[in-house]
Amino acid sequence: MQKPDLDNSEHIREFVEAFYDKLLNDERLAPIFLDVAAVDIREHFPRIQAYWEKLLLGGSDYNRHTMNIHRQLNNKQTLTDADFDRWLDYFVTTADAHFSGERTERAKRVASQIAENMRKALERDSGKPL
Repeated sequence: MQKPDLDNSEHIREFVEAFYDKLLNDERLAPIFLDVAAVDIREHFPRIQAYWEKLLLGGSDYNRHTMNIHRQLNNKQTLTDADFDRWLDYFVTTADAHFSGERTERAKRVASQIAENMRKALERDSGKPL
């Protein structure tokens, strides 16, 4: 059976839920989301879905500045290269396990760029390697 692409809201919602299921079971990343960022994950899902809909489908429901959010988080607990690598690994493995197609490949490329851009920006802000 062919896997669906990340080409509509429902598929993106399914991806976000599967991805966060993995993140929230990770001993290193879960506390960053739940304790340090103190995210109400059920409230957070629609925001993340809207973010990916904006990037993959051209949606307009997401208007937050993600870099500033992550700067604030990094001020509470330094995010490391390993954190970004784990996040990206979960993103790619979740995408590959459940989805395939042009938009799925785009999502993986964009996620890689996001991780690298955040890593560089946070490193530049702190003046030291992550």
